[in-house]
Amino acid sequence: MSGTRTSTQVRSTKETQIEISLDLDGTGQTQISTGLPFYDHMLDQIGRHGGFDLTIAAEGDLHIDSHHTVEDTAIVLGEAFAEAIGDKKGVRRFASGLYPLDEALVEVALDLSGRPYFVWDVEMPESIPLGNPPFDPQLAEHAMQSFATSAGITLHVNLKAGRNVHHIIEASFKGLARCLRDAVRIESSELPSTKGAL
Repeated sequence: MSGTRTSTQVRSTKETQIEISLDLDGTGQTQISTGLPFYDHMLDQIGRHGGFDLTIAAEGDLHIDSHHTVEDTAIVLGEAFAEAIGDKKGVRRFASGLYPLDEALVEVALDLSGRPYFVWDVEMPESIPLGNPPFDPQLAEHAMQSFATSAGITLHVNLKAGRNVHHIIEASFKGLARCLRDAVRIESSELPSTKGAL
């Protein structure tokens, strides 16, 4: 299967320059560089725990703040995912689970529905920005929303327990990765939709 569900996307604006390569049937090999070490760490979870080969090279206007880089990277990653998944014939489609990281527990559920919808029920504790250059914890929600919208998926993320912001965000990204891994799994030759389209 390796190499059959792949995408390379390039986006260049006055704010960011981004190139992403994604192989859904890879082995979890990653090479991530956004200029934001904490965000790199979270995106690395997508590749490693998703079992995807993922390369991201992003440069953005970090002298202003991290918002544009985080948002645009998530958008392009969603575009790459949408292209790589193709017509979705035979995929499992749905996935969900509970994902712990120490005291944090996050529930993630998704549907490769073709209908972008996002719910984020995650009350984040007060926290200083993470990493250097800093990643604003509030951008975790925006990154996931941008990805879900661009990828055309329905995504719910709910916080069940947690006090440490790093743990909460990382559990969310790991949960997203594991659900994507399950949802893209080929388990039949049929399109998983009563409508005949996704």
